Amino acid sequence: QVQLVESGGGLVQPGGSLRLSCVVSGSIFRLDVMGWYRQAPGNQRELVARMTWGGSANYADSVKGRFVISRDNAKNTVYLQMNSLKPEETADYYCNVAIRAMGYWGQGTQVAVSS
Repeated sequence: QVQLVESGGGLVQPGGSLRLSCVVSGSIFRLDVMGWYRQAPGNQRELVARMTWGGSANYADSVKGRFVISRDNAKNTVYLQMNSLKPEETADYYCNVAIRAMGYWGQGTQVAVSS
């Protein structure tokens, strides 16, 4: 069993910042890839950012330069620092991890960007 618990979502004004966290617990060999996805109402779930065990990261074009993903392998935790948030980025944000080619999802945390 692998459990993912996200936190850090909430309501923020346009241009504001939030930091999401995801703690992974359970039967973990190695968290090969840790990442964040988001899904807005009526839209498909999309990749926001992900990072490999070795620290290689890739981002959706729409968030490059504003979002930063990081991870603490000792704590089995991944973070997403989101800056200069836009109203269109209102969505449920989901943590995803890959362990030995198996993917696991968290329950999601809501992010609302509104004035």
